[in-house]
Amino acid sequence: MLDGIRVIEHATYMAAPGAGSILSDWGADVIKIEPPGGDPIRNFFRTIGTDIQDNPVFDFDNRGKKSICLDTRTPEGQAILRKLAGDADVFLTNVRPGGLQRAGLDYDSLKTVNQKLVYCTLTGYGLEGEDANRPGFDVASFWSRAGVASITIPKGQEPFAIRTAFGDHTTSVAAAAGICAALVKAGRTGEGQLVEASLLRSALYSLGSDFAIQLFFGRIGSTKSRHEQIQPLMNFFKTKDDSWFCIVSRQGDVDWAPLCRVMDRADLIDDERFQSAKGRRKHAHDLVSIMDTEFGKYTKAEVSARLDAESIAWAPVQTLAEVAADPQVKAAGGITQVPSASGDGSTFDSPASPIRFPGTDDGPKGPSPKIGEHSQDIVASLGYKAGEIEELLEKGVIR
Repeated sequence: MLDGIRVIEHATYMAAPGAGSILSDWGADVIKIEPPGGDPIRNFFRTIGTDIQDNPVFDFDNRGKKSICLDTRTPEGQAILRKLAGDADVFLTNVRPGGLQRAGLDYDSLKTVNQKLVYCTLTGYGLEGEDANRPGFDVASFWSRAGVASITIPKGQEPFAIRTAFGDHTTSVAAAAGICAALVKAGRTGEGQLVEASLLRSALYSLGSDFAIQLFFGRIGSTKSRHEQIQPLMNFFKTKDDSWFCIVSRQGDVDWAPLCRVMDRADLIDDERFQSAKGRRKHAHDLVSIMDTEFGKYTKAEVSARLDAESIAWAPVQTLAEVAADPQVKAAGGITQVPSASGDGSTFDSPASPIRFPGTDDGPKGPSPKIGEHSQDIVASLGYKAGEIEELLEKGVIR
């Protein structure tokens, strides 16, 4: 889909590299700029005492890319990066705005050397305001500052941490979409575009329905326990063999009678406590307790068959081990094969990019690179001679 598009990724950690990984899967030529010592996520498992050839966390965000290890604190390193940007379609970075401006690598500086450049900056809090240069990580900017953590925890309970890079990768999807939209404009008009992605804004959009209610009414309900749900049929229940599942009840009373039949409790259909949505809300505790008892009489397989027979929308609450073995996950293309960094031709399972393009190669284009694996080739492609490259290596500008 993006064959012929060159992306310069001046980024570390997960959100911006995740966007670069999506673009790489879709065919873009992505050159990853790594600092001396490499992207810190290379040490994700080493930090917890595990040293392995393939790092599934780093590989997920960096498969198919090329790596140049470049010291952008030096004038020579900055000059190389500007040359790369001058011939690129996309510049993707999560370096804080102040640092980019001091190095002459901000959008206003780079657009003077490349009018068509799509420049995507991915930050914690955006490019304006007093927190524009504040460090941003998803547990802080996406999860905590945006209100996701406070509204997710049930009332009265303590906050808990977001799972690894959940907010980062949500923002990766948004950044990749923004880049593609700007590429359409650049192809149509010949003009580049600043694309501003932030963890904060992506979180606000992800929480958009609740945030829209807050903005309109000036208040929002808290997350309730199972027995306190406003719509108690829209809930989680456990089977006889200890498997949880969720029910998605449609608006109105459409699913009330079918659910009664699922539970083999047709006598509840005309129970005056539960006949209306208002009644079910008023008597939510009693209703959920009844449903717990009834669903607890059946195994997961039996509940599955009963819910499907009544065309109820539902899903099992699966562990990631169950997800990995779920045939529908494979059918949906949710798992892809990534070549091993060992170079022995082997592959391993990894999450696929979020969009499928049937009939097109939309998967990983290669393994994740070693630190600076392509440094010399990339610099040579810019016109640097052998002696100049040797000098850059000696000075530590490249590795």
